[in-house]
Order: sequence, then C-alpha cells, then structure tokens
Amino acid sequence: MKKYRFIAIAAIAVVLTGCDFFDSKSPSAMDGATVFSNVNSTEQAIAAVYEQFGQDKSFRNRLACGYQGMNTDVEHGTKNSGKADWNIYALTPTSGDLSTATGKDPWGYFNTAIEKCNNIIEGIEQYGDIEPTTDETKKASVEKMRYMLGEAYFLRSFCYLQMVQLWGDVPPRFVSISKDPEGLKMKKDDRVKVLAQIRIDFKKAAELLPWSKDCLGTAKSSTCRPSKAAALALLARTDLIYAGKGVRPATWKNGAEFLVSDAALRTELNQEVLWACAQILNDGNEQAKFQANYEDIFKKICSDVTDYYQSEVFWEIPFADGSRGQVLQYNCTKMDKAVGGLKNNEGGSSNSSMGIVPTLYYDFEATDVRRDVTMAQYIWVYDDGTEFNSDPEKVKHAFPNVDVDNHEKFLYQKRSMIDSWYANKYRVEWMARNRTGNDDGVNFPIIRYADVLLMAAEASIGGIGEDRPAETYGINGQACFDQVRNRANASTKALTMASLQEERKLEFTGEYLRKYDLMRWGILKETLIRAHERLANMNKHEDEFAKLQDTIYYNYRYVGDEYSFEPGIKGFVIDSIYGLNKGELGIPTLPVTGRMKGSLYSSESNGRVLAPDNFMLFDREYPDRLNGRQLWPIFAVNVGQSNGALWNDYDYVNVGDN
Repeated sequence: MKKYRFIAIAAIAVVLTGCDFFDSKSPSAMDGATVFSNVNSTEQAIAAVYEQFGQDKSFRNRLACGYQGMNTDVEHGTKNSGKADWNIYALTPTSGDLSTATGKDPWGYFNTAIEKCNNIIEGIEQYGDIEPTTDETKKASVEKMRYMLGEAYFLRSFCYLQMVQLWGDVPPRFVSISKDPEGLKMKKDDRVKVLAQIRIDFKKAAELLPWSKDCLGTAKSSTCRPSKAAALALLARTDLIYAGKGVRPATWKNGAEFLVSDAALRTELNQEVLWACAQILNDGNEQAKFQANYEDIFKKICSDVTDYYQSEVFWEIPFADGSRGQVLQYNCTKMDKAVGGLKNNEGGSSNSSMGIVPTLYYDFEATDVRRDVTMAQYIWVYDDGTEFNSDPEKVKHAFPNVDVDNHEKFLYQKRSMIDSWYANKYRVEWMARNRTGNDDGVNFPIIRYADVLLMAAEASIGGIGEDRPAETYGINGQACFDQVRNRANASTKALTMASLQEERKLEFTGEYLRKYDLMRWGILKETLIRAHERLANMNKHEDEFAKLQDTIYYNYRYVGDEYSFEPGIKGFVIDSIYGLNKGELGIPTLPVTGRMKGSLYSSESNGRVLAPDNFMLFDREYPDRLNGRQLWPIFAVNVGQSNGALWNDYDYVNVGDN
C-alpha cells in the first residue's frame, strides 16, 4: 500500500493503558477474516485504538495537559517562551512541540485511530458473528462481538468529535483505505458532514453497547470502557455542538453564525439531546452515579476508582498505574518542593500548566463548595521553612510547634500571589498509591453525570438559538439545573441561557470544557475581552471589586501528618484568611497568635502582578486572533504531506511564524 504520511498508518505497539484487556499480543500480522471472526483478536485490535491515546504528545501529556482548551475567562496557561503560544491564541502552522514529526502529533494519532476503527467496523460487519442469538453456547461471544462493534463506532466518533473541536473542518473519512484507496486523497470538508455522521454513529453505538452493568468481561461496570450511557452522553454533546455556532472559513460560510442555518434541524438536535439524556437520567442505576459530595468526584478519579457505579464518570481514557499518563502532574497545584514530604509524592515534577483566573473566586457564592475544590491559592513545600521566609524568627512566628533552630523539615502550604492560583481538582494527596515520576497514571475523564444534567437543561430551553423542542421526554430542565446547584450548596436560580452558561463555568472549570462551550455559543472573543477588563478592575479594586484590599491576614493550622508522606512529618495548612473576600477591609479586630500578613497583588520583583503586561489571556496586540485562531491550525508537517488534501484558513494563511 502506498503510504501517505499525513494519515500516519502505524504498526500496533505496546499498549500502555490501564485495563487488563490491553495486555495480549497484537493481531496486526493476521488477515481480516482471522482477526474479526475471533473475539480475542478483535479485542486486541480495539486495544490498538486506545494505544494512540497513550502516546507521547497525545492524551498522555498534551491533549489532557493544558495544550488544548485554554485560555478562557477562568483557566489560563502557565507556560512561557514558545509554549505560551498554545495559551494566547498565537499558534501558527509552524509552531513546534506538537508538529515535530509526521504521525507523532495529535493529527496523526487521531487519524491513525480512525483508520483502525474503520478497519474494525468493516471487519466485524463482514466476518464477525453479531446476529443476536438464543444459543447459550454462542451467546457470550456474540454479545462481546456486538459490544466491540459498538465500541469501534464509539471510539471513531469520539476521535472525530475531538478533531472538530480542535481543527474545525477535517476530511470525513468513514471508509478504510484498504476498502477505498481514494480515501487517501480525501480533502478536508465542512465539519457539519462529520457532525452529521458521528451523530448517526453514536446512536448506532448506543444500540450496540449495553448499560455498564450488563457489559461482559473487562468492560463490565468499568469507566475504562464505553457503555450505552457514554454513547448517549457524547451524542448529546455532539448535538449541542452541531446546533451551535463557530468561526467558519469563507469556503463554507463566513462569520460566527450557526453551523446549521435550518432552525428546524436545530430544534431536532435539541430534542435529540433530551431524548439521549432522558434515557440516562431515567435509569435507576445511572441515577445512582450522581455523587452527593462534589469533592468526592475528583478524589475518586485521583484514587483510581474505575468501578462504574462508584464514579460520576461515564467514560475516561485509562492509563496504567505510574507507567503512562501525566494528567495529574499537569493539572495539579505545584508540589515540586514537597517531594518526600507530601502524601504519595515520592518523585516527579508538577508542571501545573493550568492556572485559574482569580476573578473566578468571586463568581462563586460564598457557600458554594465548588470554589475551594476548584482552585488552590498555595503551593506545597517540604523544607525547614526557608522557602517560607529566610528569617528564622518569622518561621517560628508562623509555625510555633516546629524546631526551627535545629532545621526540622516540615510540610506546609506556601501562599501564592493572586496571579498564581492553580487548578486543584487533581491532588497527589488524594491518590491511592505513591507517585514516583512524571507519569502518574491518573485517568482522564471525558464526560460525567453533571454534564448530562446541564446539557438536558440547556436543550430544554432551546439553547442559544432558542430552538425549543416540542418533546421533552419527561425532562424538567429547571429540576436538572437545580440538582447541580443544590449539590454545590448554591442558592436557587431561574434557568435561563445566561444562568446555564454561568453554571457550566462554575461546575466544569479545569475540565477542558469551557473553551469549547464558549466557541459553540459564539462568545469566546467577547468573553475573553471582558475577562481582561475584569482583571484590570480587580487589580485596581474598582467597579465590582471596589471592596477588596491588597493585604490579607492568615494563620497556619496544624494538621499533624494528615497530608504527610511518612508518619511524624508535621503538616500545616493555610487557615483563617481575612482580606480576601469582598468587604473584608482593614485589619481584623480579633488578635490571633501566629497571624501572618502579606500582599496578594504586589511583589518587589514583579510590581502589580495582574497588570496587563504580566497577565495575558490572549495577545492584546492582535485581538482579532480571538476569532481567526480559536481553532488550531493544521500543522505544516501534516499539510505538507497531504498532497493538497489539507490547507489552512483564517489568518493562518501565509502567516509564517508571525
């Protein structure tokens, strides 16, 4: 077969994901009839699709690690130098890191996974025994083969959905190259063609996949393998994108209009969202997935809880314990200086590539439990106090039960400046095992129960087009909305499109959803510009932030060895902060032993830390890039090998390195 490198047809390598079925020998050398008439070899062909997610520069350490989905009004990238381009809408087709070698980049991995799925689908449909049967000797193998056909449709659709979110318009290649070699020459096309097909395919997957409790083998009751609910949930996500807006090239349609101009189709899509969500929300087993405690959602992810009915997650990308996957180290607060002191933190770095835009703190109600789960105002340190302050007397003042004179090492949270708050839903102290290196092996969740509730709420009011469906399938949008807010201990609020958009922000900050929500609502540019205005007002304590002050007062609370790597290591957490909330002005009246004082907004080396030149959500010299570069470019290495099938639009055309 002629090899077109932009499609990256790779051999099956060692599978590095965290489910048992990935461990067997590859069937790559077998012919289709041999592979797809056998359950075990078919399962290994499926494993080869998952393998693409565990590769370097795939979900292992890029797609789940801050290179997509930023910046927004609530998340920002913390990287500098060339890597900052990913975070400020300044990418070009020749930007490095993700475009260094053909096939070793997200475009290559997704296309490889899609081609593998095409072969699996065609192979099972031609050679597999998938007709329902009452023959007990065949029933289990038939059910497994039907499951894997559904899984292949699911995985192909997932890959295409990711590509649409990243690049917009891509080649709709739903037939294998072996069956149609002309597919190698297929040009990228209007994304609605992809969305229309994966809408069909997610429904097909939902027909073939059972509920998780009814799956067989390693797929039974596992968040590592898809189920009917996962397919229905991603169908709903697809429909809302399809019914939404998005920047589009002149080739198909100008401006940030709806992807489909037909209001009747948008109504149909919203109705299908309700149909899909209703199947999940009305199933008693699925209802039990909604966690009563918001923090527990992320504790369970970090501690490897993959039991489907103990988790709020419908499906997640699995990684093996410690041998692959850097989800936690990129999405946690900094802990480099707490190796050997912080619980489970035996080794490895913390890239902490996702920071939290500090205005978010004031968007939560004071009672909302999600606020302190979502953002960290500290980094972890394990030393003798020198990182806290070079003056031993100040260390003694803050930590009176530490032997400072003898340089006793202890664990503590060091306060961060207002521009350096980190995402906090992933925490090493929540892991169930020691982390010994950069690959922590924590799984990457794709969709969870609260998303289904809020998608149902959004569709019930017709979304941004107000294309209200006639049939609701028993879904009460306000009740779905209230269920999410009640868990958060937030006040009652009427469901409107504005309140829905705000709620999705509060619920999903740090989960790689916000940017794509803003894109499909057509408000990314205006939201980011407003975010910078709010940051400027916050820095100057003006407008909505008039009742803030620079100075905060706080204490340390002794927690023993609750968060410590070994018994006996003394630990301290920041407590009793005054001056952070609106209206907390001046000096607190009640004297407290060990109280500390510090500035949130100014530093000797960096001046006002929220000043526009210091805090960038986008390149303000080129604000129009917030339209022209919302999507990623197709990188030059992929375009150059495509024989004219790929090209770039918007202001990526002829931009070079500008």
